[in-house]
Amino acid sequence: MAFLELNHVSKSYGTGKEKVEVLDDINLHVEEGEFVAIVGFTGSGKTTLINLINGLHFPDAGEVLLNGQHIAGPGPDRGVVFQNYSLLPWLSVRGNVKLAIDQAYPNASSKEKDEKAETYVDMVHLSHAIDKKPAELSGGMRQRVSVARALAMNPEMLLMDEPLSALDALTRGSLQEEIVNIWSKDKKTCLLITNDVDEGIIMADRIIPLKPGPKATLGPEFKVDFPRPRVITEINKDPEYKKLRNEVIEYLIEVGASRSSSSDESYELPDLQPVMPGRIQWRKKTEKEKTKFF
Repeated sequence: MAFLELNHVSKSYGTGKEKVEVLDDINLHVEEGEFVAIVGFTGSGKTTLINLINGLHFPDAGEVLLNGQHIAGPGPDRGVVFQNYSLLPWLSVRGNVKLAIDQAYPNASSKEKDEKAETYVDMVHLSHAIDKKPAELSGGMRQRVSVARALAMNPEMLLMDEPLSALDALTRGSLQEEIVNIWSKDKKTCLLITNDVDEGIIMADRIIPLKPGPKATLGPEFKVDFPRPRVITEINKDPEYKKLRNEVIEYLIEVGASRSSSSDESYELPDLQPVMPGRIQWRKKTEKEKTKFF
């Protein structure tokens, strides 16, 4: 039995004609201590997939198991690093990390909680900013706080939903190394959602593509066998790295092109018309207006 199991999982939103089938027959097994990256297009259902694992959503069909137990909701056994930091602006770095500690260790003394907060803030090299508010931090520093907060609960599994996508290339590369270094200390099970193939290769043991939706499914896995630690400037010289990178990208391009060519959906931009200052309403175009500019 794998540590994390998704067996024949499907998920949709809406009902009737408005129903959108996002994921279909997802099968994923992650072993304890493994670092897996799910790579896919924007809008393919990656966030829906991770929300099924963190307990914010529930499948329409199939089952999601963690350590053999059905996931019934969010819990401290799963730490989540979100794309948008999700920090409370009125709390300091210490306060944001301590918030997670309060939930995971409700019976600990105030001193013990402070010590734990300081330990995890130091782990992401932010001790010098421990009393600053999020508004006083750069994007990279805010994401470090988010990582520290997730780790402070000492979760059994770390879930990362495109945590570095909003950062510049240099900060992103630095945080990739930091996260992998932290992971390597106790080898918590990790699932990374990303749209960056290089990020998957640098960080993960396996890369699994998520095909474009609707009815998105997982593609074939690609094993990443390069020794750790992995430095992009070094492995970039390795022909095997280029081969693996090209294989993943070519697969994604192929399934993307296949989905585009088989889709018969057409989309029309809405026409926004003013009703009065400060308000707008939706208005459907007439047939004459639709063909006016073609």
